[in-house]
Amino acid sequence: MRVGVESLSDRHAKAMESFLEFTASRIAPYAGDWDNARRLPRDVISALGEAGHLGALVPAEYGGSGMDLIEFGLLNEAIGTGCSSVRSVVTVHSMVCRAVQRWGSREQRERWLPRLASGEWVGAFALSEPGAGNDAARIGTTARRDGEHYVLDGTKKWITYAQAADVFLVFGHDEGRFAAFLVERDTPGLTVVPIDDVLGTRASMLAELRFTGCRVPRTALLGRVGFGLSAVATDALEIGRYSVAWGSVGLAQACLEASVRYAGERRQFGAPLIKHQLIQRLITDMATSVSAARLLCVQAGELKSADHPDAVTAVWMAKYFASTAASRAASDAVQIQGANGCDPAGSAQRLFRDAKIAEIIEGSTQIQQTTIASLVSQAGAGED
Repeated sequence: MRVGVESLSDRHAKAMESFLEFTASRIAPYAGDWDNARRLPRDVISALGEAGHLGALVPAEYGGSGMDLIEFGLLNEAIGTGCSSVRSVVTVHSMVCRAVQRWGSREQRERWLPRLASGEWVGAFALSEPGAGNDAARIGTTARRDGEHYVLDGTKKWITYAQAADVFLVFGHDEGRFAAFLVERDTPGLTVVPIDDVLGTRASMLAELRFTGCRVPRTALLGRVGFGLSAVATDALEIGRYSVAWGSVGLAQACLEASVRYAGERRQFGAPLIKHQLIQRLITDMATSVSAARLLCVQAGELKSADHPDAVTAVWMAKYFASTAASRAASDAVQIQGANGCDPAGSAQRLFRDAKIAEIIEGSTQIQQTTIASLVSQAGAGED
């Protein structure tokens, strides 16, 4: 039923099979319970680490799996099929790994990457603030230089897995010059305030981070002052966007499988639902959108792997199409199941709530639309 994976190499196909087996045994059966509990148990994080999934983007020399971007995407699809909350942790953790690998000093890479790859430490990405979401340049957290330290003051909000993360990649500015810092959880001056009962991905353990005179050593600075947003955050956000795109494919695939299964078993007016034409139309649209979204993600991964100039646009398009396709698929999955789709004991309502989150994170649907139009316009102008 996974149309669009036929062109995968044998290595990628085997990797996907392994990812799906892991999800089926360690994630999918418990997703509803985790959603209801509003938290993920540490043992599932440990399992991700033991399987090499938390070190997906970490080179082998630092204990990681060293996955290529297609393999990383397939991992996110597989996990997204089972639980978007788990996928969201893999997303932000991988963003931190990417940032340390690309922008960290040798000492920072040697200190952090082995711990992050093994799952001994889990990273969280701390950019969003109460007054700054998609407009990252509006962040108000300050990072004042004080001798051999920086002093952080400000508030971060909606930070995925912040309730349990061990280290945070935090962005602030020093008189308008943005910088990124690796801040350990037990640093004095950092307070973590849980955010519960959110709409979707309810087990992703969001929290607010409050920095009050939080002193971090100069060695916590990742990259250079002035490169925090333009380099560190931008690159990490692209990885996050790519991860969410693939995760949205997985979520939509889960909606398709649940819909086909339910429509084949449920009888109405003397026949299974699957025999009714309007139900067939919903499933047809769902299956086609899933396939198209997956192919866009593969294209984005290939272009990004090749450092192609169109890679940025391709990633934005993949995330835009996949997240909106997942939202439609989840809505139709609930519609097909009717009242049963609203039952908290079932998966359809959870998929519906999680899909809406995918349209908001890593660039809302509206930001996606304006950005893609701008990128396409710029490319068109360059051809004249």
